[in-house]
Amino acid sequence: MSLLIPITVESHAGHKADETPRAFSLAGERFPVEEVLDRWYQAGRDPSLPSASYFKVRTADGEVRIIRRDDDSMEWSLVSSHPDHGR
Repeated sequence: MSLLIPITVESHAGHKADETPRAFSLAGERFPVEEVLDRWYQAGRDPSLPSASYFKVRTADGEVRIIRRDDDSMEWSLVSSHPDHGR
């Protein structure tokens, strides 16, 4: 199980609210999103898991991070982070 770290997300709303993350803040530091690399959903298959949207993003500092939005509570979390050595 992943450790979920609460974050605040600035996003661009498309046809759904809070659709695409543009930046997020963690511990007072702002991380602009340079690119959304992937996106996927968790829903319906396992009733013990919440419905969620996941985004794999590259931030301006060169890190690749996975952030998640709980679709019921609309709360965002940082799931993982690692340097992008393939850049």
